[in-house]
Amino acid sequence: MKIVSWNVNGLRACVNKGFLNYFNEVDADIFCVQETKLQEGQIELELEGYHQYWNYAIKKGYSGTAVFTKEKPNSVKYGVGDADHQDEGRILTLEFPDFYLVNVYTPNSQRDLARLPYRLSWEDELRGYLKALDRMKPVILCGDLNVAHHERDLKNAKSNVGNSGFTSEERGKMTDLLTDGFTDTFRYFHPETEGAYTWWSYMNKVRERNIGWRIDYFLTSDRIQPFLQHAGIHPHVMGSDHCPIWLEVDFSALPLKQKESLLTN
Repeated sequence: MKIVSWNVNGLRACVNKGFLNYFNEVDADIFCVQETKLQEGQIELELEGYHQYWNYAIKKGYSGTAVFTKEKPNSVKYGVGDADHQDEGRILTLEFPDFYLVNVYTPNSQRDLARLPYRLSWEDELRGYLKALDRMKPVILCGDLNVAHHERDLKNAKSNVGNSGFTSEERGKMTDLLTDGFTDTFRYFHPETEGAYTWWSYMNKVRERNIGWRIDYFLTSDRIQPFLQHAGIHPHVMGSDHCPIWLEVDFSALPLKQKESLLTN
């Protein structure tokens, strides 16, 4: 199974910049997008063989998530928890036989950190939600999490300490989640890799010079580790200020009894 995640920073604009070419080329089993920036009826995507699920923000041209999947999920949930976190269309949860898929677009703390308290409240609620899901079956979380966890996850770490996306509070929330039973799959396969980024400013030649941040992730329940095949980044794919990331998982990789033991405990 191949899963792709991409913050498209406006799906209509991204479609005009080659989104469908990449979508068809990568042939993912599940394709998740964040920051769709549209309302129902503003786009018609012909994605043959895929079921489409959308969570729109109430505010026009803002936020939003979507999931396109070849396999129809057992159930779909829009949003999570406190009503204060529902209006921006930031979470979609699809339940499949072996796992939950949670597609997330985490709020940005803003340049002056004005939204940091809201962001931290969001982090706490999301973590509780993920742990509750994990008690039922494993979780695959993907999306733009708007944080560079370690210094190797951004080009200019020292000059960005304390800035939005690299505050001690945001990084600490990521650490809390990972130590609470979740795996950063890119680091699982590439523990020491540097210069691997998923977002670049639109400023002149920043992407060309690879002055970026890794803020898009696939996080999985730790017990999925035996099923992980590979995880990577497609920095060559244009169309957004983010690039796509991908994860390959094979739930048939272990004998049935061993698989059932891991996925039900």
